[in-house]
Amino acid sequence: MSLAQIHVRKNELTHAVLAEVEAGELAEGSIRLKVESFSVTANNITYAVVGDGFGYWNFFPPKTDEEDLGIVPMWGHAVVTESNNEAFEVGERVYGYLPMGTQFDVVPGNVTAASFSDMTDYRQPMSPVYNNYSRLAADPEHDPARENERMIYGPLFKTGFIIDYFMRSEGWFGAEQVVLTSASSKTAMGLASVARQNSPGVKRIGLTSSGNVDFVESTGLYDEVHTYETIGTLPIRPTVSVDFAGNAEVLGRLHHHFTDNLKYSCLVGATHIEARSSMGGGAGDLPGPKPTLLFAPDHFVAFFKEHGPVDGGMMIAKTWHAFLNAVDGTVSIETRKGLDAARSTFLDMLNGTIDPAKGIVVEP
Repeated sequence: MSLAQIHVRKNELTHAVLAEVEAGELAEGSIRLKVESFSVTANNITYAVVGDGFGYWNFFPPKTDEEDLGIVPMWGHAVVTESNNEAFEVGERVYGYLPMGTQFDVVPGNVTAASFSDMTDYRQPMSPVYNNYSRLAADPEHDPARENERMIYGPLFKTGFIIDYFMRSEGWFGAEQVVLTSASSKTAMGLASVARQNSPGVKRIGLTSSGNVDFVESTGLYDEVHTYETIGTLPIRPTVSVDFAGNAEVLGRLHHHFTDNLKYSCLVGATHIEARSSMGGGAGDLPGPKPTLLFAPDHFVAFFKEHGPVDGGMMIAKTWHAFLNAVDGTVSIETRKGLDAARSTFLDMLNGTIDPAKGIVVEP
C-alpha cells in the first residue's frame, strides 16, 4: 500500500514536491489514520520557518533518505482506516496534528473517551500539546457544522487566547494599549477578540498593510487600525507590542517610537530576534525592553496545570464561541481537492499571495 506526502526542503521552503512512498505494516498497538481534511494557514509557514529550532520537522519524518527534506505539520481531521488497538475501531474520526500527506500511523496512549496522545517515540521530546488528539464522538469542542472554522482558526485562536492570559497574569505590564502587527492574521484576530472580552480596559491597535485596512476594520476587533507607514503617529502612552509579522524593520520602528513607554515586546509566530535578518543581531541596541519570544505550547502546559483540563477547556470554549460569532462572515472558506492543492496553497501562503479574507481547506 502506498501513501502520498509533500516533502519540503528545510533550507529552501519553495522546494515542495509530491512524493509517493510505501506505507509499510501497521505496528502492534497502533492505528492508521487517513487524512480527511486540513487547513493551510500562516501558522504552517511558521512551523516551517522555525522548524529546526522547535522540532516541528520531527513530528512526521518523511519516508526518504534525503535528510534535508521534511513534512510541514497541519491541523485537521482524520479517520481510522486500520486498527491494531482494541480501544479504536475503523471509522472513528479524530482531530489534531497531521502531516501534509494522505495518511499516517500513531500509537495511542493516555486514552480517554474524548482524547488520546500519540506515544510514538520520536514525538515524545516535543510539546505534549501537539501530541494530543480529540476523539470527535466525545469531544466537547466539536461542532459538525464548524469543522472548517476549527481547522482554520482553532490553533491560531488558542495562541491568541494564551497571549491574553499571559498578559493579564502580568497586569499587561502596566500598559494602556496593545499594538498588534499583522493585524489581518488569524492569530492577531484571536488575541484581539479575547482581549476585547477579557481585557476591555486595554486599547487594541492593529497594524497592517494598506491593502488590508478595509478587511481588518471590517472585523470590528480593533479600536484603531493603522498602516505600517503611520507607526510614527501612534499615541504615546504605556504600550505592549505583540509582533506576528516577523519584520525586523517594523519592530525596530515600534521600539524607537515608544522607547521607554514600550513596557513589553512580545514576539509570536517568528524566530528569535537574533535570527531576524535585517536586525543583524543588534536586538540589544533597541530602546525599550528586549523583544521576548512567546512559545505558546509551554504556556498552555502551565495553563492546564493551573486550571485543569475541564475548567481550562471551558475558559477557552467561552472565548472561542464569542470569537466565532465576531468573525462570522469575515472570511470565506474555499475547499481545494487533492494533495497537490496543499502543495500549491503552501507555496502561495509562503509568497504572501493568499487573501486574508479567505480560508483554505484541503481535502487530500
